[in-house]
Amino acid sequence: MINNAYLNRVFADLQKNHPNEPEFLQAVDEVFESLQYVVDKHPEWEEAGLMERFVEPERIIIFRVPWVDDNGKVQVNRGYRVQFNSAIGPYKGGLRFHPSVNLSVIKFLGFEQILKNSLTTLPMGGGKGGSDFDPHGKSDGEVMRFCQSFMTELYRHIGQFTDTPAGDIGVGAREVGYMYGQYKKIVDRFEGGVITGKGLTYGGSLARTEATGYGICYFSAEVLKHLRNDSFEGKKVIVSGSGNVAQYCAQKCMQFGGKVIAMSDSKGYVYDPNGINLDVLFDIKQKRRARISVYADEVPGSEYHEGCKGIWTIPCDIAMPCASQNEMDLEGAKAVIANGAMAVFEGANMPLTPEAINAVIEAGLLYTPGKASNAGGVATSGLEMSQNSLRMSWSFEEVDEKLHGIMKSIFKACYDASVECGQPGNMMLGANVAGFLKVANAMMAQGIVYVRGLRMSCDMAVMRSLLACQAVCSSRVRSRIVSRMVLTLAARRASSSVPTTGMVRLSAPAAPTASDRRVTRRVSRRVKPKAMNE
Repeated sequence: MINNAYLNRVFADLQKNHPNEPEFLQAVDEVFESLQYVVDKHPEWEEAGLMERFVEPERIIIFRVPWVDDNGKVQVNRGYRVQFNSAIGPYKGGLRFHPSVNLSVIKFLGFEQILKNSLTTLPMGGGKGGSDFDPHGKSDGEVMRFCQSFMTELYRHIGQFTDTPAGDIGVGAREVGYMYGQYKKIVDRFEGGVITGKGLTYGGSLARTEATGYGICYFSAEVLKHLRNDSFEGKKVIVSGSGNVAQYCAQKCMQFGGKVIAMSDSKGYVYDPNGINLDVLFDIKQKRRARISVYADEVPGSEYHEGCKGIWTIPCDIAMPCASQNEMDLEGAKAVIANGAMAVFEGANMPLTPEAINAVIEAGLLYTPGKASNAGGVATSGLEMSQNSLRMSWSFEEVDEKLHGIMKSIFKACYDASVECGQPGNMMLGANVAGFLKVANAMMAQGIVYVRGLRMSCDMAVMRSLLACQAVCSSRVRSRIVSRMVLTLAARRASSSVPTTGMVRLSAPAAPTASDRRVTRRVSRRVKPKAMNE
């Protein structure tokens, strides 16, 4: 429950303005419950409208994505990109292709991404995107055409210093490759840092594929070690899902000595008391792209069950939900608790409902939120961006070592924050507070951002003149004309009053001045129509 009056007012306004966005409201509610421990100590945040700005995306882009299927029929999907917060770095977050995608889902994911990226200690802001397109059952050609159409709109909104997308549910190496190829074709530049999760032959990073799943286990191992003096050794583990995150979470869990006995997909789950055979699972999911039910047909002693909810009724020591949001409800949490589990470690984004989280914590189980435990994926994306900028490629061992160190530092930051808030070991509280404070301090340091008065018509005229000047004038003439333009713009802007407070100030477009028109005419006389067309 949110007890702070300021946070209550902000959340009430959010509910009023966005009543049809339940996932987004759920994410904000969970974070606000934790942040009231620090908001009380900072009355200056309310004066600066910090929380109102924190929950409002800086930019939301929604667009249509038309594409042609194998039968020649035109299909239309909807694309999204929510650029939520850039206080500590360029927007960073994956693209999700799934029928469940809508604005509420993308906003919740982008909001969580702000805190997750902050925890990594890397300079990355929060964003998220995707489409309601379902790649399952589509041919490679259909997926390629969709990805190309999607990027044809998205390209104008991204860049390695602006917004760097990556993969997520439904977006793997294939989809990233198609989108990056289209981006490169449009901009006619090889900008490796514009998207992460790329193939190794064109700027990708070793260990990026495994990073999210491995990171979950690295973080969880720290929690087991420091809060229970225990480990994965000998533990029976359930890993829901069977996508990229779940696959490599299961692999690292087994390397740590655990036994993964059940996994799932959107249709059902398999139970293998002897431990999941990852070679078979990888072949089914990575090569054949088949349903997990095939596992039970090929592995003796395993069982397949329709529906996903039943997976939590299987007795285990550790439950690791790695599929999708709200996959474990109160009923599932009660089943996990009743069967004697010691921990629930989130692998997906917000996979537990609020009621399930409360039940798990009240029962005394170890619990880690996804924004902390699954931050290894975006952390390694940041490492991929670093390698692209350095024009270097690190070995698998180097990247894995850096990832392990980052996950240890995330645990320490979360634990230290939980201690400071008087609840040692409360990882959800610690993750929310530690992630938020860095962003809040950056937002306060940068001031209240507004858009000063713009005189669009004359500025566009000057820009056109600059382009023409660049194309055809000699360096001496170009220098004189540019100097005149700079002085003209500086004088004009100095004469306009600039507000000292307020969020946005926009003035009506003004007509070009006489000086602008003279400069434009001078340059235009030097421009040959043929040269401009070229």
